[in-house]
Formats: sequence, C-alpha cells, structure tokens
Amino acid sequence: MKAYVFPGQGSQAEGMGKELYETNTQANELYEQANTILGWRLSDVMFGGTKEDLTQTNVTQPAVFLESIIRAKVAGAAFQPAAAAGHSLGEFTALCAVGALSFEEALSLVNKRAYAMQKACELVDGTMAAVLGMEDAAVEEVCQSIESEVVVAANYNSPGQLVISGSRKGIEIAVEKLTALGAKRVLVLPVGGAFHSPLMKPAQDELEQAINAAQFSKPICPVYQNVHAKPVTDPEEIRKNLIAQLTAPVRWTKTIENMVADGITEFVEVGASAVLRGMIRKINKDAVTDGL
Repeated sequence: MKAYVFPGQGSQAEGMGKELYETNTQANELYEQANTILGWRLSDVMFGGTKEDLTQTNVTQPAVFLESIIRAKVAGAAFQPAAAAGHSLGEFTALCAVGALSFEEALSLVNKRAYAMQKACELVDGTMAAVLGMEDAAVEEVCQSIESEVVVAANYNSPGQLVISGSRKGIEIAVEKLTALGAKRVLVLPVGGAFHSPLMKPAQDELEQAINAAQFSKPICPVYQNVHAKPVTDPEEIRKNLIAQLTAPVRWTKTIENMVADGITEFVEVGASAVLRGMIRKINKDAVTDGL
C-alpha cells in the first residue's frame, strides 16, 4: 500500500514551482487562484525571490503548501493514497490533498497560521536546535531539567534525530548540557521562533478561531496526525488535533512506524525536497520511497 507524505517549513527552495507554472495549465491556474486568495503575488516570490525572501514565515508556509498541493492536484488519477501524513505545516497540505479541506480553505488557514506564528515569534526570542546521535529519553530529560526556561522536545524526526524548541536562552543551556553528555552534534537551526512549543500558545489561540470556523470533510483515506501519530478520518477529531498541533510535538518517527505496522510499504514525498524520504529510510530501512 502507498502513502503520500507532505513536507513542512524548511523544504523551500529558490525557483520552486516555476517550471510547473510555465508548463502545466492546471498548475498555472492554481497559482493564479492562490495569488487572488492571498491578495498578493506569492508566485512571484517563489519563482524569483531570494533564499532570504523564502525564509520569511509568512512566505515560507504558503509557498511550501502550494508547491506540494499543486503537485498532488496535477498528478490527477495517479494520486491514489491508502494513507497520508504531513510534517508540521505539511499536515495542512495532506488534509487538503485527501479532501478534508478545500484548496481555498486550506490556503487561507495556512496563511493565517503563518502570520499568527510570525506574531508569536516577535513576542519571545525563541529558536530550535537539532540533536543528533542521542536517545530521545536522554534529550527529554535534559529539557525537563531546565526549569528556569522553556525547552521542550518538538520534532521526533527519526531515531537519533530530535529537534528541541524553546526560548533562546533555554536552547543555549540545552546545547551546552547535551554536548557535555555526548550528543554527536547539536545544531541551532536558522528559524524565526520556538515552533511546536508552549511559546506558540498566542498563535494557537488565534488560529483556533479560524480552524473552528473552517469546513472540514471526511478524507478519502486516513490521515496520520502529528499530535499522536494515529490514523484519523473523523472531521471533528481532525479539527481538534490540528489546533493542538501548534504547541505539541511532531511525532514523525511514530507516525511512520504506525503506517508500516498498518501495511504501508511505499512512501511518496510530495514536494521540492527529499527531506522526509531521508527520515523515513532512517526509521525503516526496508521502506520504499519515491518523490512526486
């Protein structure tokens, strides 16, 4: 059985989507529709913007969403998922691709999410760091030991790769402790804030209103959601989990393990990068991966 997976922030690239826009009529129409919905020409930034332009949260999130969802829509009848999942932002794309959200509704929510997160980032100086070569439990213990600052496990990406999130000072303390305990590498990431941590609560409160007002439908296949890594088809449960996602960790390792246990043998990453394919092969060396 085949699952489609959708990447999140960090998978953007200069010129993303340009070739498809110029060679495919449906893609062209969808990009122009997106520009109209947003009220500004995101496609111009995607096709001609600099790397710095594309790292702005209010640009990155709708850009990554568009890159992936348009690839899925252009695939037409070839897009036949038995299951779907998205990493962080990619969960919105997954839900749209399998019919739980309309294109217009999903893009509007992604846009609101990006601006809400940008505002939350400006309230507190936060960041994230990737911890490599250490057991999850040991990283969690270090996070819990830093009581004076907010530091939490944010992205369980693959065995030996856990991203932590929190205040800048808290992350600095954690980096020092984790390095001393023997982590292979601890890399502070070039992100604008402490995503998937309690510091995103103001953004969650703002986005909750928009998600509650949105129309959700039953998807064509189960969507394995970030907050608990389990398959969901009930629209109201999808809605609840999507609200919780902003401050909860992304349980990607468990998501892939659960998909494999449920019979998924092939994973197709829909987007401009191969980030998720790399993670999936580390989680399960026998998994077949491909890109769309």
